[in-house]
Amino acid sequence: MVETGLIRTVVGIIGNVISLGLFLSPIPTMAAIMRQKSVENFKPDPYIATVLNCFVWTFYGLPFVHPDSTLVVTINGAGAAIELFYVLIFVIFSSWGKRRKIFVALVVEVVFMAILIFVTLYFLHTTDDRTTVVGIIAVVFNIVMYAAPLTVMKMVISTKSVKYMPLALAIGNAANGAVWVVYACLRFDPYVLIPNGLGTLSGILQLTLYAIFYKTTNWDGDDDENRNDNN
Repeated sequence: MVETGLIRTVVGIIGNVISLGLFLSPIPTMAAIMRQKSVENFKPDPYIATVLNCFVWTFYGLPFVHPDSTLVVTINGAGAAIELFYVLIFVIFSSWGKRRKIFVALVVEVVFMAILIFVTLYFLHTTDDRTTVVGIIAVVFNIVMYAAPLTVMKMVISTKSVKYMPLALAIGNAANGAVWVVYACLRFDPYVLIPNGLGTLSGILQLTLYAIFYKTTNWDGDDDENRNDNN
């Protein structure tokens, strides 16, 4: 039992390091956006979804919700700050129409978190109840985070181009999901296992698409659909 607990702690620390790598993986994409002073056809969906996911998991890991989740709070708190910075970059370099959609999404997320915190604190009086309810919600939004790149994947298939698919983010999703699957299996935790298993699958699918459409990608220009999306 001691050895399993030690291994789980080590894997959790490794998972935090890889999760941090996942949160930092969009830096090349953000650098390209700032260099071009335009988001072009990069989509903010994965970053907006990750902000909410980090908010929920940070709340899940607080002592009055889940007494033994310090690692969860640490990495997701840092992740929320990083992802908000990415969203800010999209706000700065997007057209007004896209900017308005981002603002609406963020307001919805803040309202949702306020409701979740209120309900948890005033209607759920034990840590077991809070862990169960918030854990289920955290699973749902973790799945949403991993599903967010589906919008990018759809564009890749329709344009046969991976120019606007962040490769580092796809690699990060696959690696991050795989490590947390191992962590969840060491002491069975369905709240961690289910979304991260799907996250691993999502990352693998993205990498598969990247390999398939890499050769058909026009790296020097935009296709007609991409130009229309920018209008």
